[in-house]
Amino acid sequence: MGSRWIGSPASLGSTGTSCGRGWTGIEWAASRPWGIVRGRVGRGHSPPEVALHLVRLACELPEQAGRSLSQWDCAELARHLVIDEVVAAISPQTVQRILAANRLKPWRSHVWLHPRTPRDATFATHVRAVGDLLTRLLADDEVVLSLDEMTSLQPRPRRVATRPAQPGHPIQVEHEYKRAGATHLFAAFDTRSGRVYGVTTRRKRQVEYLTLLEHLDQTLPASVTTIHLLADNVSVHHGKLVRQWLAAHPRFVAHFTPVHCSWMNPVEQWFGILRRKRLRSPNFADLPALQRAILQFIAEWNEIAHPFRWTTRSFDKILAKVDAALAAEAATLDNAA
Repeated sequence: MGSRWIGSPASLGSTGTSCGRGWTGIEWAASRPWGIVRGRVGRGHSPPEVALHLVRLACELPEQAGRSLSQWDCAELARHLVIDEVVAAISPQTVQRILAANRLKPWRSHVWLHPRTPRDATFATHVRAVGDLLTRLLADDEVVLSLDEMTSLQPRPRRVATRPAQPGHPIQVEHEYKRAGATHLFAAFDTRSGRVYGVTTRRKRQVEYLTLLEHLDQTLPASVTTIHLLADNVSVHHGKLVRQWLAAHPRFVAHFTPVHCSWMNPVEQWFGILRRKRLRSPNFADLPALQRAILQFIAEWNEIAHPFRWTTRSFDKILAKVDAALAAEAATLDNAA
């Protein structure tokens, strides 16, 4: 067999990022001690042209290369190198080694959310305000409550009762279940004590949200004259009925997290605990049984309630990105002037 690569650098292109270290393809290839080995591509070094083409291909979505794939894997990349006549043959293991040398894993995916609002000075001010609310020392007559709801919680009664763990066997949960409606949990998490207040409802509207607020108004003593409510921006939390209720109850002060920043709402952390410890593989007879179980879990949590540790460092990373973007924008404007 001849050389295991076909073509020349010019035919393969001279640019393209490695996606791993921010180098261009030529810089990356030149930095590696590649040598040309004849025969089938296997163990050993590959020519820089093969590495360059592979890195550029891995940094594109398969559809951009005309392939009907969701994402690349080593076998498909090896196949495509042959299709593109870059090599006569190459093994998936060789592809994996080249990608590993450049810290590329195109078979992995990460879900992210593009922000709807610009990450500008206004956003930074909003983040700092939320951070101050969660970290500053509170007066004796004020509390900060983090509010949100868990929606569409289903009882999912099973055909057979769940079996407890036995030596050598884990808990066994029947796979088949019946649909028996759904409930919603409206909850408030005290960010300083960790205490949770909650109500379960059949619907998720402003009326049900006000049920939680009424519960808080009746439960929290009159000596607490300022109750800060931190919630996200869904309309249930700031609709007309809610605004009217807040106007009639001046000790409640509403605050909102920035759009798509639910990580700033500590009650979300507590929801994770509830889901892990009580709602994993649900098997409840009906909706009332599920609602009782949730309220019992809240009562048991409050016996050992503890807050989550939030500091200003919790917000430093995102604020650093905002500050860097603002600095880059200012530099661009100065250069344009």
